[in-house]
Amino acid sequence: MPVSLLDLMKVQNDGIKEVLKNSMITSKGKLNIRELTESDKSLLVQWLSNPLVLQYYEGRDNPHDIKKVSEHFYQRDNDVTGCIIEFENKAIGYIQFYLLESEFKKEYGYNESETIYGTDQFIGEAECWNKGIGTQVVKLMIAYLIQHKYADKIVMDPQAWNQRALSCYEKCGFKKVKYLPQHEYHEGKYQDCWLIEYARNNRKG
Repeated sequence: MPVSLLDLMKVQNDGIKEVLKNSMITSKGKLNIRELTESDKSLLVQWLSNPLVLQYYEGRDNPHDIKKVSEHFYQRDNDVTGCIIEFENKAIGYIQFYLLESEFKKEYGYNESETIYGTDQFIGEAECWNKGIGTQVVKLMIAYLIQHKYADKIVMDPQAWNQRALSCYEKCGFKKVKYLPQHEYHEGKYQDCWLIEYARNNRKG
């Protein structure tokens, strides 16, 4: 029996939906966090070509084409789990998490026996800014890392000038623990950063 083009498209769409379902990391309400897939490359190119986004993530002097996205997000040797943030079933941003390596634990003064995860994230759709979605994303990732990865602590190192990000993270329970002078190269110079920390024993409920 011949198969119509419509049937083939339905099978293809069903296959894509199954892949996305199987790559789900965590979700709550209208918010999903799923693992990065090959089909997300164009999204990252779109977001990381936007000067509004680049001002906060990667830098306006560092726009990403498909080659750079592939190198930075798909061809890494380290154990970074890259994810897409979805709100109301629409991809709106990127988040990644990774187990902190021994050298960084030592640099930051942490105990080797502690399970510590780092995260980085950005909302790529500017219309989703200033709506509390970023706060929801961070809280959802905190819950996932503590409940499923048994993290003792979660750390980030936002640039010190980015008060909007710091305010968001502090709302989620992060605390400033160490000032990091000239820590991250961004837009032509080394920027000061804050090491911020969320500790499992600070978790409420």
